[in-house]
Amino acid sequence: MKIVAQATPGINAESPATAIRAILVQLDFGEGGYAERLSEFELLAASAGLRAQAVIHGKRQAPDAATYAGKGKVGEIAAAARLHAADIVIFNHELSAGQQRNLEKILECRVVDRSALILDIFAQRAKSHEGKLQVELAQLQHLSTRLVRGWTHLERQKGGIGLRGPGEKQLETDRRLLGKRVAFLKERLKLLQRQRAVRRRARTRGDLLSVSLVGYTNAGKSTLFNALTKAGSYAADQLFATLDTTSRRLFIPGVGQIVISDTVGFIRDLPHALVAAFHATLEETAESDLLLHVVDSASADRDQQISAVNLVLSEIGAADVPQIIVWNKTDITAAAPAVERDEYAKIARVRMSARTGAGLELMRAALAEVAREHPSRIQITADAAA
Repeated sequence: MKIVAQATPGINAESPATAIRAILVQLDFGEGGYAERLSEFELLAASAGLRAQAVIHGKRQAPDAATYAGKGKVGEIAAAARLHAADIVIFNHELSAGQQRNLEKILECRVVDRSALILDIFAQRAKSHEGKLQVELAQLQHLSTRLVRGWTHLERQKGGIGLRGPGEKQLETDRRLLGKRVAFLKERLKLLQRQRAVRRRARTRGDLLSVSLVGYTNAGKSTLFNALTKAGSYAADQLFATLDTTSRRLFIPGVGQIVISDTVGFIRDLPHALVAAFHATLEETAESDLLLHVVDSASADRDQQISAVNLVLSEIGAADVPQIIVWNKTDITAAAPAVERDEYAKIARVRMSARTGAGLELMRAALAEVAREHPSRIQITADAAA
């Protein structure tokens, strides 16, 4: 792992020869969708390269202030951790710094929460220079209030000579160095954001319709992107397979060229630090003319996933961008490919399978119809008119 091994006291899935042994903890606070959340949690753990040894369940009215799970449940977790020689315990919840510290003292092993797990997966997936900077910034901001142990990734001369101020405690030194690194990353990302804005203005001057694929992670965005553009982007049955935005020109018969972009997938309870760090990348979405909201129609949790995506879109200023729902994975549900319209006769949903290509022509026709609603953005060529 490129960043996590240095920047977070979380997970490091590449260092051991075998997968890290993990105990998963999910508590039920009566909020509904427990089974779907647990299934997603297990997929998150697998995506991080962990081997789940046991899953600890429990019901509570509210989190325990000191240990989140309560004394009895923590004892059960500790017993499972000893039995399976666990390397790490992961909570599918947000832990405070104090709760994490207390749990680590009792369990005598590393403890991380849902946000740290998601950040770790992003660190493993980041490929571009900008993506790596964004993930590191998000990790450091998430960890800035939980300096539980020494920050071994912050380089310092032996004994702190040359780095530590007069009478400065280790924790103060760590925070000062951390602050400098965060400031550096923010400046670098501002530069990259300006460069991205220049490229975006150049595309706008080209008067090409801009379409972005959005959706819950693992809904099939990259598969649809490849089916439409033949781009060969990485697509896999795993969470957050795509982190870096990829844009391609797409020829639509009768219309001409449009620009279509594949973006990072969203997930419920996405860490705010991650949304903030990826804001420059996600601006591509807010500047689009149309969003293709890809939904895993085979998921029992699809309604909650749609809500989670729309919540993030609202956070990044893309709530008002027109959407077409892409009801994907009909090869699993056996639903027939079709186009559904709203009361104004506008396309609201396209049912299709990106994997098999069933309904792909309906998707192309939908894009052509939207493009014709923006005549100033159409560049008809002789080939397109034919």
